[in-house]
Amino acid sequence: MTRPMQSRDHGGGLDAAAAAFSGAREDWLDLSTGINPLPYPVGEVTQAAWAELPDRAAAERFIIAARSFWSVPEGAAILPAPGASALIARLPALIDGHRVRIPGPTYNEHAASFGAAGWRVVPEGEADAQVRVHPNNPDGRRMAEREIGTTPVTIIDESFCDTCPDASHVACASDPGVVVLKSFGKFWGLAGLRLGAMIATSDLCARMAESLGPWAVSGPALEIGARALEDRAWAETTRRRLARDAARLDAMMASRGAALVGGTTLFRTYNVEDAEAFQTRLARAQIWVRIFPYSGTWVRLGLPGGEDDWRRLWDALA
Repeated sequence: MTRPMQSRDHGGGLDAAAAAFSGAREDWLDLSTGINPLPYPVGEVTQAAWAELPDRAAAERFIIAARSFWSVPEGAAILPAPGASALIARLPALIDGHRVRIPGPTYNEHAASFGAAGWRVVPEGEADAQVRVHPNNPDGRRMAEREIGTTPVTIIDESFCDTCPDASHVACASDPGVVVLKSFGKFWGLAGLRLGAMIATSDLCARMAESLGPWAVSGPALEIGARALEDRAWAETTRRRLARDAARLDAMMASRGAALVGGTTLFRTYNVEDAEAFQTRLARAQIWVRIFPYSGTWVRLGLPGGEDDWRRLWDALA
């Protein structure tokens, strides 16, 4: 059997999984990502958002909502972007240096982007910049505040931090050299919206805006993003649900002999006897989970959505 391959290791890839194991894409339950399976209900989008170029006024509502929701300090600027990935790809060219510290294992696009820009990527030691995914993907490790100032530039990828806002380091984003990244693809479950934000000093945000070019974020994305940030009730209800569901998944996996490694309330990483065999067993039931090239025992599962998905996973594990 030919297993699905990707240019870089990521979750997702249902087309390749279906080709390798059988079935159509719509037959599969994808638990390989950390995307909220019950996304924010986007509602109607105004005709103006579709028809007009997104000017400063379109972005202003988003920025005001973001400053309030994330408690962004007044000394930091907020730049909406077409997904956190676009920011990750461009940041290495905007900062000075040649050596970046990225402790692993972690989200691999950061090392790939710095490597492509000619930086030397190291897991520890002296460096001109550091990248920390906080909480970390895939083990949920968190960065202590005392670690922020150990390099001239610190990039903090908080794509999963909206599940635990009290842990955010956004209060440091007004400090020179500190960059905080946010994503709408995880907590809000809106990966297809391609919306993210960079929070940093105004000069660094201005340089990133120049790199992204005009109208980088669509009008519908700005409108939906602002609406989501303003909906505090949805956010609080969602955090409680995710916590319950993460505990439910832990109990389910523990009953099958898996040991929790860590994670967030959007994804859980477990130790199993044989990760590839575990993935294959669930794939035969058309459930796709994540394994890692650097570990033969780690497997990562996102949360099922409705009760039918929970029962389907339970049956496959049994």
